[in-house]
Amino acid sequence: MTELPVLIYDGDCGFCTRSARLAERLPVRMRVQTWQEADLAAYRTTADRARHEVLWVAPSGRVFGGAAAVAELLKTCRPPWPVAGAVLSAPVVRTLAEWVYRWVAENRYRLPGGTPACRLPEEQRPGRGDRS
Repeated sequence: MTELPVLIYDGDCGFCTRSARLAERLPVRMRVQTWQEADLAAYRTTADRARHEVLWVAPSGRVFGGAAAVAELLKTCRPPWPVAGAVLSAPVVRTLAEWVYRWVAENRYRLPGGTPACRLPEEQRPGRGDRS
């Protein structure tokens, strides 16, 4: 679907923007763009999903979200990062990583670089409301 993998993040969130800038320093060729500027339909995803989690779109078109997106990003990097990605994908660690990711997503406005604009309305927070 795409030549390079794509990292899609929330450009309205200071914490997310800083995190994306850190990801750009990793040894991997990728495109980085905000969900607000991305053609989400072309990536077979939605604004609702992009509001809730960082997305990694593999060249195959497969979309990963949240902690799985971070793991896939790391697996795509040059060594030693793929080891970290594999660890994050391990069954027990994956569950813990997803829990930590969700906590960070819900509290990103409180974290360094976060602003009140980063706070998701209650109905849009991960694990709440209908995301179908």
